[in-house]
Amino acid sequence: MPLDPQWLTPDWPGVTAFMTTRGANYGRTAGGAADVARDRTALGPVLGARPVFLHQVHGARVVRLQRDWHDDNAPQADAAVSTDPDLAVAILVADCLPVLLSAPGGVAGAHAGWRGLAAGVLENTVRELCDAAGCEPGDVQAWLGACIGPAAFEVGPEVVQAFGREPLQRDQPGFLYRPNPAPRWRADLPLLARERLMSVNVTRISGGRWCTLTDDSFFSFRGESLGRPRGRMAACISLR
Repeated sequence: MPLDPQWLTPDWPGVTAFMTTRGANYGRTAGGAADVARDRTALGPVLGARPVFLHQVHGARVVRLQRDWHDDNAPQADAAVSTDPDLAVAILVADCLPVLLSAPGGVAGAHAGWRGLAAGVLENTVRELCDAAGCEPGDVQAWLGACIGPAAFEVGPEVVQAFGREPLQRDQPGFLYRPNPAPRWRADLPLLARERLMSVNVTRISGGRWCTLTDDSFFSFRGESLGRPRGRMAACISLR
């Protein structure tokens, strides 16, 4: 089945990879169970594999997908690796950054909000993917989907400190100072993700150009308080 032309896609051979836009809802906490189950099932023919969703908790745990995992028994984790063409990694997205990774013989996906990024979810995912696929970080390609963008994501000094930055300094890599009137910064999740990926020798990185809050073609957790529809998107990847 062809991809929806509205979806975001990396241009990668050998895998099916995409992030959905607003429309179908894949989040069990953001919609009716029957509708969500229907929408999740509909991803299967597009992927050529069964999508496996995790119970995401803003952490850094990475798992390898198992055939007996389904919506009701999938583990708490924020990233997954698959070397099985019948199992697709599926990451729920609202404002946190989804990262899809492809390597010869394996694929992975990570839910990378600021907490997960600071805790090392991307470094852990690259390590697990390389171990599962028997490859090196230089063989890995990474694609960053849509997330809340740097012009819209305001954070406090605790987030700056979580990335090892100096909370008394104003503008610094990944953080643009904006007093409001207390010290605040606008955080650049895609830039921070690129920094983390490059620290483990993943250099082929693309995407990360879309903002879920300012572009109403996406669901946005923060946008819900502004009257935007409630829902969750999916970033998925499978081996062909």
